[in-house]
Amino acid sequence: MAAGDTGISICSDALIMLGAKAISSFNDGTDESNTCDRLYPDIRDALLTQHVWSFTLKKVKLARLITTPNSAWKYEYQLPGDRLSNVRAVRNSANPHSPIQKDWEIQGDKLMTDLETVYIDYQYSTPEYAMTQYFVQLLKYMMAWHLAMPITEQTDRAQYWQGVAVGGPSENGRGGYFRTASNIDSQGQAMQVIEDYSLIAVRN
Repeated sequence: MAAGDTGISICSDALIMLGAKAISSFNDGTDESNTCDRLYPDIRDALLTQHVWSFTLKKVKLARLITTPNSAWKYEYQLPGDRLSNVRAVRNSANPHSPIQKDWEIQGDKLMTDLETVYIDYQYSTPEYAMTQYFVQLLKYMMAWHLAMPITEQTDRAQYWQGVAVGGPSENGRGGYFRTASNIDSQGQAMQVIEDYSLIAVRN
């Protein structure tokens, strides 16, 4: 895990990659902090859902609500508030090999079913301290890409960091370091970090 990382440190490193000044908070009054404050949460959450990152998965037993659904189902269960995307699996026990493919549906933030016991697997909004090092590195590259235009106003710099983060247009957002990070996550390989920042040595 990337212990000690925060949204501030991730954005600061991305700004340094662009030749800009680091920030001390999201509200320190600078253009850099204001821009990071607006962009970072959405970019982080979008990246978390673009791949089934192993560190984002949770299994929980749902709490049955006392209310009765206005439908054909007998019971409704409250879905977790930290859920980022669709439920990945529904089970009637903690057994990981017993997913239920039907006999339930999701309506808003509730799961409807006739099952008297419900477990789900889902991706949650993972705090920075629980993210892996390779994901944090990818998130820094993603922030450098999205900060490049508002901070430096240089299209070529934005294109460079886009390539570093996700590759070229033909790779559909799955190239660059995204491919490396997703492969590491899937296979447990050692991390390889890009260290050639030749295009950011000087800020024009």
